[in-house]
Order: sequence, then C-alpha cells, then structure tokens
Amino acid sequence: MIRVRRVYDPPEAADGLRILVDRLWPRGLAKQAAHLDVWARDLAPSPALRRWFGHDPARWSEFQRRYRLELQENAAALAALRARIGGGTATLLTATRDAGHSHAHVLEAVLRDSPQP
Repeated sequence: MIRVRRVYDPPEAADGLRILVDRLWPRGLAKQAAHLDVWARDLAPSPALRRWFGHDPARWSEFQRRYRLELQENAAALAALRARIGGGTATLLTATRDAGHSHAHVLEAVLRDSPQP
C-alpha cells in the first residue's frame, strides 16, 4: 500500500516507510520532527519542471506528462525506491500545499502501475 501525505502532518503508525519525495527540505521542519526513513530527492521533479509548473492547476495535465518522462529517465532511482518499499506499506511525503496537484500523486501512480521486481 502506498499513500501520499503532507510532511507537516504528524506521523501515524499506519505510515509504514516514510519517504520524503521533495527535492528541497521543507521549510520550518526539523529533521528529527519529520521522522523520515528515506529522502528520495532524486525522484522529485527537476528544478526546471517545478518552476515551469508553478503549481498552476491549468498546467497539471502537461506537468504529469513531463514528470512521468523524467521518471522514465531516472529508472534506476525509481527501481531502488520500488525495491526499498517491496510489498510493504509506504507513505510518500511532500510539503506541497495543494495535495491534489502534487508530484507525489504522480509518483504514487507510477509506483502502483509498475511491476514489482
């Protein structure tokens, strides 16, 4: 099971493996308070893509397409994360305010749709 939550939300027992999927460290959050197991910054959107998107809902469809292409180009990091999760429970964490238009949801879908090793 993979789910998405904001990194600022308190940890829950049901989180399983807690994975930060942002390239930048979340503002105002102490590293100890994040309770992370993995920081997968290499799987975050590139700085250029993040700037282009600007969390503009009108660009969401195109952002998803471009981000999926970036993930395909980063197959080794994606495979490593998939192996780390295995068949267990994982929570992808992001500081994104608009959870509905977050790259973490795209990554979640990619991880769910991809075959396990």
